[in-house]
Amino acid sequence: MIPDFRIGQGFDVHPLVEGRKLILGGIEIPFPLGLHGHSDADVLSHALGDALLGAAGLGDLGSHFPDSDPRYQGISSLRLLEIIATLLRDKGLDIVNADLTLVAEAPRIASYREAMQGRIAAALQCPPERIHIKATTTEGLGFTGRKEGMAAYAVVLLLKKDEAQS
Repeated sequence: MIPDFRIGQGFDVHPLVEGRKLILGGIEIPFPLGLHGHSDADVLSHALGDALLGAAGLGDLGSHFPDSDPRYQGISSLRLLEIIATLLRDKGLDIVNADLTLVAEAPRIASYREAMQGRIAAALQCPPERIHIKATTTEGLGFTGRKEGMAAYAVVLLLKKDEAQS
């Protein structure tokens, strides 16, 4: 029997602004600017949420958590991932792995990586070793290079739980 794998890809971008906390992977990171958005604007969690929803055939973040809905104003993106994890479980899907890439000139995230992976894994109720986060710059090019904003990419692999091996 061929395993029932599902692959999803996500992307998110938010501008950097004054007067907001910088939340990445569910962790508040000391930085003079934060990401602007309706929720906490966590680009890593948003890219991951879109990838998970896409892999499951469940649409995207905007269809589940529209920015026109006041219930999501300032909400933690980890809470959105918890809701998405419930949707995945309801469809019998298990997270095999998720690979996330932050695109930003600053700040450096290496010292926060393990905590971010742990927070995201806890929200998704999966082992932390199934979540990987890395970062890159654009060598000064584009809006991320000019430090006007941050972007993130995510790729996920899901498998039907009845076929998943722990």
